[in-house]
Amino acid sequence: MASTRKPTFKPATAPRQSKAGRPRGDSAEVISAQRSVEPEAKAPEKPATTAKSAVGGSKAAGRPAKDGKTLPADNVIAFPEPKKRRQRRLVLWTLSIVTVVVGALIAGAIFSPVLAVRTITVDGTTLLTPDAVQKALSGLEGKPLPQLSEQEINELLKPLVQVRSATMEARPPSELLVHVDERVPVALLKQGDSYVMVDVDGVQLGATKDLSAVALPLIDAGVGTTNTELFKAIAAVLDTLPADILARMSTASAASADAVELKLVDGKTVVWGNAEDRELKSKALEALLRMPADPKVPVSIYDVSVPRHPFTK
Repeated sequence: MASTRKPTFKPATAPRQSKAGRPRGDSAEVISAQRSVEPEAKAPEKPATTAKSAVGGSKAAGRPAKDGKTLPADNVIAFPEPKKRRQRRLVLWTLSIVTVVVGALIAGAIFSPVLAVRTITVDGTTLLTPDAVQKALSGLEGKPLPQLSEQEINELLKPLVQVRSATMEARPPSELLVHVDERVPVALLKQGDSYVMVDVDGVQLGATKDLSAVALPLIDAGVGTTNTELFKAIAAVLDTLPADILARMSTASAASADAVELKLVDGKTVVWGNAEDRELKSKALEALLRMPADPKVPVSIYDVSVPRHPFTK
């Protein structure tokens, strides 16, 4: 006997859509036996290969692309660094290393106790003794030679009025040689029972009680102090004379700045005149004094006031 039971079907939970995206007009419940096939996954598009030169390593590796994805490192081509840039960097590195090494060597030399002053040698002294100069510079002992300067040495020698200036010479590892330029005395001034040696600037360089012990002319006491015009005129004349001729002078005086006169130790007179053309007058006087003496024509005056026409009488 045939069954009278009708088959039952469970309706779909959601209406199926047509290809146009709209639900079908009929809502009939249909059994579908169509096989569902998943679409094949699309392979990711390979990004275009970028070619950029890299300096010290490429920055493109791992760089995010426009779509938010990260570019793989093997997609970047790194070109070699230009030769000129590489050479320039090498030169800069070399210069930096050399600068550091030289700076270290200089710093070591400046502060190294190996170059500390242990011996001070002095030359050029006549009025002073080397011991006096060494004593004034004793504070430099133990100081590295590269740290010394001539300005510092001259400051230490200021109390010694006989020193006009001084220069230094470093003799590594530990010797300092000081060349002293002393003031030159040109005359004597009488002060009480003593005679004071003075230079062209009127600086007192020493004193003696024996006038004959120093071969320098005595400036007439009537001239006055060393800051007068007369003293400056006489001192300028004496400073021009050679040492051997200066030693032959006995006295120097001046009635005015234009009338300077000198007396030789043998009593003869030198008429000098003013302080102009001092070099030429000095050469003219030197020539006159070297002329052979003529007993028949004794000379008592040498006149060089007009140096281009000097004469004797």
